[in-house]
Amino acid sequence: MSLEAGFERVAMELDEPFTIARSTQTEAENLIVRVTDDDGTTGIGGAAPARHYGETADTVAAVLPELLDVVEDVGDPHALTTIEGRMKEVVRDNPAARCAVSIALHDLAAKRLDVPLYRLWGLEASSTPDSSFTIGIDSVERMREKTADAADAGYPILKVKLGGDRDREIVETVREAAPDATIRVDANEAWTPRETVAKSEWLAELGVEFIEQPVPAEDPEGLKFAYERSALPIAADESCVTAADIPAIADRCDIANLKLMKTGGLLEARRAIATARSHGLEVMLGCMVESNASIAAATHLAPLLDYADLDGSLLLAEDPFDGPDLASGVIPLSDADRAGTGAVRR
Repeated sequence: MSLEAGFERVAMELDEPFTIARSTQTEAENLIVRVTDDDGTTGIGGAAPARHYGETADTVAAVLPELLDVVEDVGDPHALTTIEGRMKEVVRDNPAARCAVSIALHDLAAKRLDVPLYRLWGLEASSTPDSSFTIGIDSVERMREKTADAADAGYPILKVKLGGDRDREIVETVREAAPDATIRVDANEAWTPRETVAKSEWLAELGVEFIEQPVPAEDPEGLKFAYERSALPIAADESCVTAADIPAIADRCDIANLKLMKTGGLLEARRAIATARSHGLEVMLGCMVESNASIAAATHLAPLLDYADLDGSLLLAEDPFDGPDLASGVIPLSDADRAGTGAVRR
């Protein structure tokens, strides 16, 4: 068997500016990897690099040729452990780049066996969590409008970005606009430990489910302080990048929030999930602003999760790839009728 691999860069406008505590994003540039076998079957994967983790579209484009050389040298899409191990030897950083290749290989391997990816892993679709939809920071009135739109669209879970002096007003507004929604909040490292504890009290009164990454990742003791005193559960995101980080956060949070683009591949993501479980943590899978070329793969991990935040493609004005319909927050694995991840070029 032989494999042919290549990639392209795709710039995608967001539906509207997306603001979190540390930045505003109006465009997402993803890199799309394709791996084709002798029969002409093609696997698709996507990289959504995040500057916060030291990656850009340029760095991903720079290392992908080396990674794809590994794929072509091994020449077997089912040799996933071998290929992912060799890719990490070649490029230790740039996890989003390695992840795109991992997704494309998994997509191809499942297509060759004519099964959806979750079935290749021996998983069942009978119990999957709903995905949240994110309300980015904006004027309070605009956040009210976005919340009402999301509620009207049927999203049962809303994740609200916080991290400023209007936090209480924002959450009160969201709660008023969506009284029946499950609400989670994400401060993206913007709070101090004591601020987290104080805000957790009124957040709990407003029926918030949990707080995601309230303090900087560089302050593990602050995370522990907040975790031990918070009125709400704490999820670690920026503090938890790969499976190797989980033992250090196990006594500092309730939930490990993983992302494919942080872990560097689907095999590593499954290891991280298992590691979190072994340390008594609940597990959430999140995402960057990314195309269905990668979001579709993430949905196949849903049977292993407690929480999902896989709305990255829904924030785009137009996604060049079709994938699972997450428009109401439901992850429709049981309806999957496509082999592989389900990502298809439109």
